[in-house]
Amino acid sequence: MIKELEEALQTQYVKLHFTIGFLKDSILPNDKVSALRGGMGNMLLQMNCIGNGHCDNCNFMSECLVQRTIYSQYESKPAFVTVGESIGYVLECENYEKQFNQGDILKFNLLLFGKTIMYFHQFLEAFKALGKTGLGTGKGMYKVITVTNSLNQVIYADGHCDMSRYQTLKVYDYVIYRQKQMEHLILENKLLFKTPLTLKYHGEFLQEYKMKPIMEAISRRIFMLDCYEGIGNQYYQKEGFEFPEIIYQEHRRISVRRYSQRKKQSMVLKGIKGYCIVEKWLPEILPLLLAGELIHIGKNTSFGFGRYRIK
Repeated sequence: MIKELEEALQTQYVKLHFTIGFLKDSILPNDKVSALRGGMGNMLLQMNCIGNGHCDNCNFMSECLVQRTIYSQYESKPAFVTVGESIGYVLECENYEKQFNQGDILKFNLLLFGKTIMYFHQFLEAFKALGKTGLGTGKGMYKVITVTNSLNQVIYADGHCDMSRYQTLKVYDYVIYRQKQMEHLILENKLLFKTPLTLKYHGEFLQEYKMKPIMEAISRRIFMLDCYEGIGNQYYQKEGFEFPEIIYQEHRRISVRRYSQRKKQSMVLKGIKGYCIVEKWLPEILPLLLAGELIHIGKNTSFGFGRYRIK
């Protein structure tokens, strides 16, 4: 199983840590990821689109940089994927403050997977352009101060990029790192969801945490990332896992409203946020759970949903 898991976790990724500084006093929404994602998409369209946003009738769809960055296609599309949700990137920001004064900073993360790794400069320029027009409905204008890698090395600062520090890792590297980290920690038997989880199981969205759907969602997400990059494996189809029993949980329903510029309509993203406590961690599934920490699970992952941590 360990060998199979290592082979399945070969998807490459880069985790980028953005630090932005506000140029004036600003009011931002509680959920920053929705504003960041919407603003980033708009900037990418403004910088690259030559078809006035009418994608279906565009002759350049196959070469469109917007499509290649935030709507990139699978190398081998899984049969169970029926919607066009992008899997090549994830945004993270767990700062829920609303009031920012001039000079205050905000930090957020951008994870790029597989072939999307090649489009770092498109994402960077989009966030720089967004700073000039303003973030959110309050138009919080900002400047991108730095972008660093997972080792806290500066990739971008003062208008200059050091691409020698733009280094890819594999999901399996993250699992090994976390396993070594855990050797020096006392673990609680707690799965803490840092962002809402939107997960469908047997045709219904989960209203409480259940380990079997969570474990299956992790395996399915790994398979989807492998298909996105063109790595062949059938790991998600493995059966016979033992699942730890949840002995206690607390959660609440979360709704995040966003406006889709491409679809010209308001949308509400829903999920549950909280934690669950299990009877014990089973060693054979722990690597899988650690991989899920990084890649996010469920729906709306590009908006930061589905991020959890083993406490």
